[in-house]
Amino acid sequence: MLTTLRLRNFRCYTTLNWEIPAEGVLLIGSNAQGKTSLLEAICFSQTLHTPRSTKLDKLATHGADNFGISVDSLQGTRRLVWQQRRLHMTLDGIPRKDYADYLADAFPVVWLGNKDIALVSGSAEERRSYLDFLGTQWHPAYRHALREYRKALKSRNLLLRNPRHTAETLRSFARLLSIHGNVLRELRAQLLQLLRPHICHPHASISARQEEVTLRYMPCGDSPLETAFESSMEADIRAGFTTVGPHRDDFELHIAGRSAADFASEGQQRTLATAMLLAQAGLLQEQTGAAPILLIDDIFGELDPQRRRALLACLPSDSQVFITTTHTDWLHDTPPPLPTLKIENGRILQ
Repeated sequence: MLTTLRLRNFRCYTTLNWEIPAEGVLLIGSNAQGKTSLLEAICFSQTLHTPRSTKLDKLATHGADNFGISVDSLQGTRRLVWQQRRLHMTLDGIPRKDYADYLADAFPVVWLGNKDIALVSGSAEERRSYLDFLGTQWHPAYRHALREYRKALKSRNLLLRNPRHTAETLRSFARLLSIHGNVLRELRAQLLQLLRPHICHPHASISARQEEVTLRYMPCGDSPLETAFESSMEADIRAGFTTVGPHRDDFELHIAGRSAADFASEGQQRTLATAMLLAQAGLLQEQTGAAPILLIDDIFGELDPQRRRALLACLPSDSQVFITTTHTDWLHDTPPPLPTLKIENGRILQ
């Protein structure tokens, strides 16, 4: 459980010192007032990842060249300082040498947003991002394989754009890609198998239907990675980037035996995406033993009353939950599910 959040030069917050309610909070405010930035700071403090940006300099307040996040919890204090284009990480004042060391004891996090339907109807990149966000919290080996694969991929792509590259240097990076890529593919396929049982209950509850949901991992190509990288070398040289591998993989979602992307209605797709994220919460709690922090960003206005009630009922009772919304009309005559605060121009008001 998080107890205090302190920010400096993070997004629209030049300074913030916020004592967080134990059960979480419902944050109300107009757009661009700072609601999502609070969720983003919490997410980054526990995962070193944010769904809104891949560049750390974008997290700093406009005009600032640094930012700081400090979070107190029952486990201690996590502090992140980004300055001079480096991220400094400490736990209870003790520096952590790398990302894996910092993340070892972090709370698991699940993010639900109003663009989650892209998990079903969007590109393969959306589904890979889902797997990677979950996988890096699920298993240290996933975190290591993904990091090393990305490093080798970046190096090989730079080399492919260099006219002085040699076939041997390309093969040396292909060997690294094969080693870490095989681990990544094996863990992704295992992760999808573990997820499926956790999808059934929330999907049935939110959709009010008993329909089978299946997931199938789809590697890019049928050949072993070593063979695929060798066979694609000429095509990669012409393209200037690596055209095959786990960074191009996907997975398929089916409802009652039919492709959800091709045949499900928008409502069914949104329900399935929400069920996938609740399944993420269930799996993380099962695997880590810790109730995940739920960050729910402005989705209740997109759901009909039945789906809203079902989603609220499916939230893990022992999770700390943070919900943002622009209005509370969707509550109708129901009392708010959490303590309620207003956000206005980067200020938290009662």
